Amino acid sequence: MTGATGFVGRVLCDALARAGYRVRAAVRDVSRAPLCVDEPMTIGDLGVANQWLPLLRDVDSVVHLAARAHVLGDPAANAHLYREVNAAGTLNLATQAADAGVRRFILLSSVKVNGESTRDRPFSADDEPQPRDAYGESKWEAERHALAVGAHAGMEVAIVRPPLVYGPGVKANFLRLLNWVDKERLLPLGSIANSRSLVNIWNLCDLLLLLITSPAAAQRVWMVSDGENLSTPELIRRMARAMHRRARLLRVPPKLLRAAAATLGYRSESERLCGSLVVDMSRTRRDLGWSPPVSVDEALSRTAQWYLSGGSRGR
Repeated sequence: MTGATGFVGRVLCDALARAGYRVRAAVRDVSRAPLCVDEPMTIGDLGVANQWLPLLRDVDSVVHLAARAHVLGDPAANAHLYREVNAAGTLNLATQAADAGVRRFILLSSVKVNGESTRDRPFSADDEPQPRDAYGESKWEAERHALAVGAHAGMEVAIVRPPLVYGPGVKANFLRLLNWVDKERLLPLGSIANSRSLVNIWNLCDLLLLLITSPAAAQRVWMVSDGENLSTPELIRRMARAMHRRARLLRVPPKLLRAAAATLGYRSESERLCGSLVVDMSRTRRDLGWSPPVSVDEALSRTAQWYLSGGSRGR
C-alpha cells in the first residue's frame, strides 16, 4: 500500500489487517507507519525515479493511495508537480508492479476526472472525462497509464473515483463547516437547493477492500458514495444534530452569495457550497453487489466525536 499514513490509508490499513491481510506499506518515515502495517518500508517522494521492486516482491495486490493532493489556490506554476507525482509516478509503480507479477492494482482516483459539477444528470464511470484543473488532469492520466499497463501485461486494474471523502482527519471545507457548526455561526446558506454526493471514509475503505478480491472489479472504473445525496443546508443540519448544536441558517439568494464570494476571491469555495455534484454508483451496487455499510448519520456522528474530542487540533 502507498499512502498508509494518510487520511484514507490509516483506516484502510486497519481494515486490511482485520480482514487477515499482511500489509506492506511504502512510507517516508517508518516511525509513522500504522501499527497494522506488517512490513513498513521507506520510499522517497513519488515519481519516475522510485525503485519499487524490492517492496513488490511476493506482493499479490497493490493499493495506490498516495498522491499530490488537490490544493485550492495552488499556483499554475505547480501544475507540472501533479503530473510528475500523480501521473508519471503511477505509471512507474504500475509498470514495476506488473514486472513483479502483481495480480491486481487498485488506484484511488477522483471524481474530478469527470468534472467539477453536475446539472442534468449524475456523473458516471462511462462519461467522457472533463477534468478542469491540473489535479483532475493528472488523475485522468494516471488512470490511463494504469489501465494501459494492465492491458499490456495482464495485470488486473481497478480504479475508484470518490467524491469528497469525510471522516476523522478530514480537512479543508468540511473541517471548516464542522468548526462553524460547533460555534453555532449564523451561515448564509439556508436558500441553497443543491445536491452533493459524499463518501465517508469507512464506506470508501469497505469498497477498496472488496475490489482486492471481486472477480468483476478488473479493468473498470467504479464510482462510490454514501448512497444519499445532501444539500448544503441539510448537511449542516445533520452535522449540528451529530454535534448537539443549533443549525443557524440565514436565507440569502444563491446568486447574491456567489457574487459576494467572487468579489472577495472565494469563487471556488462558494461553488463547492452552492453547486451540485452527484455521482451514479448504480453499476457499483449491481455489478459488485456492494452497498454502503455506514450511513451518513452514523459517519457524521463518528466524525463529530473525533472533532469534539480535539482530534482536529492534533493533526
